[in-house]
Amino acid sequence: MKRILAVVSMCMFLAASGLALAKEWKEVRIGVEGAYPPFSYVQPDGQLAGFDIDIAKALGKAMGVKVTLVAQDWDGIIPGLLAKKYDAIIASMSITEERLKKVGFSHKYYQTPAKFIIKKGTMENFSREAIKGKSVGVQRATIHDKYLTDNYGKDVTIKRYGTQDEAYLDLAAGRVDMLLADSVALSDGFLKKPEGKDYMFIGPDLNDPKWFGNGAGIAIRKEDKDLAEMFNKAIDTIRADGTYKTIQDKYFDFNVYGE
Repeated sequence: MKRILAVVSMCMFLAASGLALAKEWKEVRIGVEGAYPPFSYVQPDGQLAGFDIDIAKALGKAMGVKVTLVAQDWDGIIPGLLAKKYDAIIASMSITEERLKKVGFSHKYYQTPAKFIIKKGTMENFSREAIKGKSVGVQRATIHDKYLTDNYGKDVTIKRYGTQDEAYLDLAAGRVDMLLADSVALSDGFLKKPEGKDYMFIGPDLNDPKWFGNGAGIAIRKEDKDLAEMFNKAIDTIRADGTYKTIQDKYFDFNVYGE
């Protein structure tokens, strides 16, 4: 009886002091977007695929946990995490100071620059004067949206979209002059496709940490520090054993991890 009381007292002490007993993670629910090729997209058979999806599955295997993917629109992806709809987000989410106020992050699992694209022949050289008056499409509530708003909000008309695919459709239809997004997403999701043949990158690589953070990481609730550490170890594991490179080479012909 005394032993039971001692255990109960210890649990009460831990709870009162803010020290939670470590959770044993057997299943990790991961929020994904599914509308950001080549990182995540839905195949004709309805299955999720892409770099983010394969990385999520590989990390789950390295951690020895069951992974359940939960598709979620980008606009609600952080609220869904905080509401415990899932336990982590693997959706090409950049690690920024603004997001760190709301959620925790693993180390980065890839890092690529942002760029503008425009129809060939409509602008020879990129400059603030050249971009003035243009309509620029961007995915809503992203780092690209923040950068565009802060740096060109007074010079251009910003058109915000719920998904990157919607932005591609409007660019091809001539309803917007330019797009700003991740360079790899733009290349694979639009420029390499038939509808993108008349378009090109313009301007410099954009990677200032003030807006673009320190690479894409796995978002977790701040209290789940043990889960963040599990992801950190799993990232190291798949990079060391060749799994990461196998996944990378499936989608890209360059080092997507960065420096």
